[in-house]
Amino acid sequence: MSRTPWSPAPFPGGKRFAFTIMDDTDVATVSNVAPIYGLLRGLGFRTTKTVWPVGCPEGSRNFGSSETLEDPEYREFIRQLSREGFEIAFHGATMESSVRERTARALEVFTAVVGSPPRVHANHSFNRENLYWGASRVDDPTLKLLYRALNGRPAGHYQGHVIGSAYWWGDLASKHLVYARNLSFNGINLLRINPSLPYRDAARPLVSYWFSASDAEDCAAFNRLLDPKNQETLEREGGVSIVATHLGKRFVEAGRVNVETERLLRELATRPGWFVPVGELLDWLLRRRAGDGLPAPEWRRMQWRWFADLVARKLLARARSRSR
Repeated sequence: MSRTPWSPAPFPGGKRFAFTIMDDTDVATVSNVAPIYGLLRGLGFRTTKTVWPVGCPEGSRNFGSSETLEDPEYREFIRQLSREGFEIAFHGATMESSVRERTARALEVFTAVVGSPPRVHANHSFNRENLYWGASRVDDPTLKLLYRALNGRPAGHYQGHVIGSAYWWGDLASKHLVYARNLSFNGINLLRINPSLPYRDAARPLVSYWFSASDAEDCAAFNRLLDPKNQETLEREGGVSIVATHLGKRFVEAGRVNVETERLLRELATRPGWFVPVGELLDWLLRRRAGDGLPAPEWRRMQWRWFADLVARKLLARARSRSR
């Protein structure tokens, strides 16, 4: 098989591609994610699950059904996943914006439950303590304006990286985090888009390394991404896929994993893939890199591709909503 220029193959054990999942904990409960994790475990996948360490006493309109590490059954479920080799990551303190004190307490709870501080992080939604979020995710001035118009949040809304803000926790992030997710894309092979994965970003120095992901908001989007043709492409190109999704969003109904999701995961498991958590995959990729920077031309292409993919997802979601 001829190798594409971006391919890091061979992967450990002679595997021909890498695939993993980063499961953001939005709306997750033991009942609506345990079956999908049981399937992943049985098929030999070890993936990454984010958690919210503390509850949200002020309430949450969109995420109030979610469980946190303060819920005993969920806490034990997370401990068991960790013992089984799944990676536990940070999704902020809780489901709504948290000032520094709550974030600091959440990191302590995380460490007490999991046994070590989080290495991997993903910002959540519109939480004000998000690090370098909103228009701060990109550098291109035109894209900043376009994103603010699309996103609807004012400049300065996200302040986790702003010293002196009530939401500042950049020093804690620097102390604990190794990897944080930034841009997400519609393609399955990230090395086509971001071959310098993971990378340092001098403009966003509070996180050691940043990484990209393939976007799959919910079960339907996940199934589209894992279409067998995309699986074949990933294998043929010797690629890397880190799928950012929410396994609590309709992957399990009435205690049963979505039939199409199960079929696709079973097919993927038969392929010669390396199925390890996000942190382990990024550690390996980083060791193989000659440097850890992000070339300017690559970053320019990534920013515009990210925005185009974002708009495409929004248009698709609107069309599907109208058809329903």
